[in-house]
Amino acid sequence: MIYCVTGKLIHTEPELAVISCGGVGFACRTSQNTLMKISSKSEVTLYTHLAVREQTETIELFGFATKEELGWFKLLISVSGVGAKAAISILSVMKERDVAIAIASGDYKAFTTVKGLGNKTAQKIVLELQSKVTSDTSGFAVADDYSSVRSEGSAAQEAVQALVALGYSQSEAATAIAKLGKDLSVEDYIKGALRALAAK
Repeated sequence: MIYCVTGKLIHTEPELAVISCGGVGFACRTSQNTLMKISSKSEVTLYTHLAVREQTETIELFGFATKEELGWFKLLISVSGVGAKAAISILSVMKERDVAIAIASGDYKAFTTVKGLGNKTAQKIVLELQSKVTSDTSGFAVADDYSSVRSEGSAAQEAVQALVALGYSQSEAATAIAKLGKDLSVEDYIKGALRALAAK
């Protein structure tokens, strides 16, 4: 298994970085976020995932600037129906924390902004990964407690829906509400969230 590749960055193109290491050029499929992080550097380290597809007899190396981004790539491709190309696309347009917040808050629509990702796959990502990003033991958890905004019929969930109706995204609304704590009225949630959102 190749844990990482360290060497000279000799070529980049969309979703690809080539690292020269020991006289060998390693072509690593990667995200736009990683390309932005490494583009100004001459020597780089990419943390890698080697994918072997027996059916097509192909081997691809995926590399990322951080262990965290690699972890998210592996987590995303663990979802049935989400392949490496889709995971790369997600990590190219969304930061890791944005991915976590969208999943934790149930905001599947955030993923439909990714080219080629439909509602069904986006919903599956949220459904299969939500418990992992809200569990403190998973290593992918976001700091905020989103349990209140996911509770059906709760004041927090009603407040989220009201904020979405006002034009905020599900992720923005749920994050603002989650930070306010539990056991508030719908009105207090909305007022507190609007203050927080306006201060951004």
